[in-house]
Amino acid sequence: MKLVLASNNAKKLKELQALFAGLPVALVTQGSLGVTEAQEPFHTFVENGLAKARHAAAATGLPAIADDSGLCVDALGGAPGVASAHFAPLPEAAAASTDREALRRLQDEANNTMLLQRLQGATDRRARFVSTLVAVRSAADPEPLIAFGRWEGTVLAAPVGGGGFGYDPLLHIPALGQAVAELPAEVKNAHSHRALAARQMVALMREAWRL
Repeated sequence: MKLVLASNNAKKLKELQALFAGLPVALVTQGSLGVTEAQEPFHTFVENGLAKARHAAAATGLPAIADDSGLCVDALGGAPGVASAHFAPLPEAAAASTDREALRRLQDEANNTMLLQRLQGATDRRARFVSTLVAVRSAADPEPLIAFGRWEGTVLAAPVGGGGFGYDPLLHIPALGQAVAELPAEVKNAHSHRALAARQMVALMREAWRL
């Protein structure tokens, strides 16, 4: 079964392909099918995830899955939350670039810089990565499948490691003794918020969709 990922993030696609390897699905990005990104006007991961999944399903006529995820920091009242991907304004130099992955890297750097600025002087640096996966069989599916994953950590004073993406260089996972960006891909895929949500989603798809 072809399953549309309501995202154009190549790294997210790679992660989810590995996590869904046990299912008989071929995961493809909506961009590869000519689908534009959906509006995300809501304040919760669940609502935005559902909007994105329904948008991709409506545009393609195929089952779709969306991952709405982000970093929630206690000292910031849960921010950046659903605004995690665009927490900071892009630097002016980015306006000249048309390379999607280059723009994403610039956005990540700007986001990380702003997060550290907002946490200057904060003693409570507890935070968590949150992933909400929402899958629909069609745009009008009355029974969306919803799975959650939370990965607890603390925000470092400076980025470390060269792996991952987004806030991975800043979130230290005490249980593993490293920042997310320092973890090998197989370790991240075994423990991450997205891995936890994906395991729930795989079980739900097998039960509800008979996969």
